Amino acid sequence: MSRDTSGQSAGGAEARRSPEFRPYHHPAAGWGAAKSVSRFLIREGELVDGPRAIQKMNHEGKGFDCPGCAWPDDLKGLKLDICENGIKHVTWEMTRGRVDPAFFAAHTVTELAAWSDAALEAQGRLTHPMRYDADTDTYVPVSWQDAFDLVGRTLRGLDDPGEAAYYTSGRLGNEATFLYQLMARELGTNNLPDCSNMCHEASGRALQAALGTGKGTVDLKDWEATDALFIMGVNAASNAPRMLTSLAEAYKRGAQIVHINPLVEAAARRTIIPHDFVDMALNRSTPTSTLNLQPRIGGDMALLRGMAKAILAEAEHRPKALDRQFIDRHTTGFEAYRALCESTPWEEIERQSGLGRDRVEAAARVYCDADRSIFSWCLGVTQHEHGVDTIREIVNVLLLRGNLGREGAGPSPVRGHSNVQGNRTCGIDHRPSKEFLDRLAEACGIDPPREHGLDTVATIEAMRRGEVKVFVGMGGNFALAAPDTAYTFEALRGCELTVQVSTKLNRSHLVHGRQALILPCLGRTEKDMQKSGEQSTSVEDAMSMVHLSTGMKKPASPHLLSEPAIIAGMARAALPDSATPWESYVEDYDRIRDTMAGALDGFEDFNRRVRLPLGFRIKQPARELVFLTPSGRAEFSAAPLPDVVPAAGTLKLGTMRSHDQWNTTVYSDDDRYRGIKNLRTLVFMNEDDMRERGLSLFDEVDITSIAKDGTTRSLYGYKAVPYDIPQGCAAGYMPEMNVLCAIGDYSTQSDQPLMKNVTVTVNPAGAPGDR
Repeated sequence: MSRDTSGQSAGGAEARRSPEFRPYHHPAAGWGAAKSVSRFLIREGELVDGPRAIQKMNHEGKGFDCPGCAWPDDLKGLKLDICENGIKHVTWEMTRGRVDPAFFAAHTVTELAAWSDAALEAQGRLTHPMRYDADTDTYVPVSWQDAFDLVGRTLRGLDDPGEAAYYTSGRLGNEATFLYQLMARELGTNNLPDCSNMCHEASGRALQAALGTGKGTVDLKDWEATDALFIMGVNAASNAPRMLTSLAEAYKRGAQIVHINPLVEAAARRTIIPHDFVDMALNRSTPTSTLNLQPRIGGDMALLRGMAKAILAEAEHRPKALDRQFIDRHTTGFEAYRALCESTPWEEIERQSGLGRDRVEAAARVYCDADRSIFSWCLGVTQHEHGVDTIREIVNVLLLRGNLGREGAGPSPVRGHSNVQGNRTCGIDHRPSKEFLDRLAEACGIDPPREHGLDTVATIEAMRRGEVKVFVGMGGNFALAAPDTAYTFEALRGCELTVQVSTKLNRSHLVHGRQALILPCLGRTEKDMQKSGEQSTSVEDAMSMVHLSTGMKKPASPHLLSEPAIIAGMARAALPDSATPWESYVEDYDRIRDTMAGALDGFEDFNRRVRLPLGFRIKQPARELVFLTPSGRAEFSAAPLPDVVPAAGTLKLGTMRSHDQWNTTVYSDDDRYRGIKNLRTLVFMNEDDMRERGLSLFDEVDITSIAKDGTTRSLYGYKAVPYDIPQGCAAGYMPEMNVLCAIGDYSTQSDQPLMKNVTVTVNPAGAPGDR
């Protein structure tokens, strides 16, 4: 059943309504979330299966893991450990709409390419494997075996294994992830780009350099025991809504909560947790912050340096402000860092952070007065040229007071996708370590390649040059998620073969190579029946807990295959003589887990431990003050402050999600928590910046980015919206604004695209020289 929504934007009929802006002053979550969920369930026609899914999501035993964010499951066995966006994401997956062969026969790719992205996804679930037919410009049905044979033939025909790249979205479970990287490495390449390359690569590299681990060291128990939380560059109410529970509980027990973000988001004010029935009944909210700081975009490192400078000064008359015993026993590089802090003038800290000294010192006082502190951050910190240095500065501040290796303290990156951390743990890494490859070789009997592969940006560039000829995407919507949209589209279209493993129709199916396959897979909510019976897959949350997920619903089509089955089918076709037991792995996922137990550090006795209540936590040596660094200690860094002040006439723009959006999936044109209705083509600006340009609310503007190489990219006819954001800064929605981020504008520290640090000019629409 297809839906005639080709002319609609995300909100369908809402696209014909006038835009509205009314600043949001209500609590995050609460009745606003409840009403939004109810409307969404009604709109999607899921008044039975939707509530059923709510009772199964994030439950141990026979529950399934939310396919949205990676926030850990509640330790107390909460029966409604859910959120608004998680329910929307699950309902979106369970839609009754179907995209079957008849739909593709009725619509050419050229026609579909003119539809909005929301209209494409609104058609429903993919039902059959499909192959692109150039003669008719349509996708036509193909048998699974013929699809696998096409993949196998093409991969075997490459001159070099490195002419293929294997992309991974964070929705892929651990077992499928392990098989996917095993296939790529048995084929002979480490070209394993993933969504981490665009979001938290900086976190992994910084933590690895400073502590010898690429992950945070805290767990949910630490969040429940800490005295102070510093939340940096996180829009928690939309991107990790279940964090609101932790913030509310922390406030109630007297913890200090400092939010650091250019925008004061809804989660930084107050909330009503929907499962707190008394608070809901009384409409009684709980504050979620004790201090809000708004640095300029990119100014976080200067703020942290200022905090460290203030802490060191405080220690001159209050020695306990520093934990000298911890510093002396467990760290190296302290004296060089202290000298750097002392030599950095307050004038420079204020200029780069965009904050007054009094505000920086207020944050330092909170930190010094707390016995145990946690720093948590997301893409507002990572998607910058100096993201690695900034995260190392976070670690520096933690080390000053020994906030590591003890309850209630440590670094806690917020992963925004359900299993993106598990993907990296289970082998999706274009720069694998020698130790990982040695264990993989021994456990799987293969000879994996040792040279580094391509990450996301390098893969796009290699496709554009014709050096990567096959692109396989496991989940996600790569064409829209990547930077420099036009460049990425051209790169994909130059491929010999593109393969997209997906649940719903999206833009990446229409931006394809000369040959193309759409391979439909089971969703997280659906039952996975294999030869040995019903299967479960595992996922890893943002705090290193690994647990099982079991679908509850009949698959959307009898022609769907699981992700492990699709990977095994491609692998057998490409590696017909492989000794890897691909078919046996698919029959029983316990067999995959047994192999993973031998190949992956921390997964020993995997099958037993993953079935424990709430699963198990992967060991973190740094949590035990064991540092796998060259020095064997936690390492202070001493990087100079970058200059992040925008040049005259320019602004620094950060891209972000709206509230009614999950990654590239847009549910409506509304952004409730920012007070926007019926509009996505907008730019949030400081009122003084608007006044300088003669702009008022909803005036049309043209936005032009200026890349490092001097090239420009533009968006026309966007609407300006005044917002509480520092002067010189602006913000707007991805994926629409991804076009502004040039392919060459990536961090030299992490290779991440600079999605939150784009240099732009904003002028009234049609101003001379803008077109």
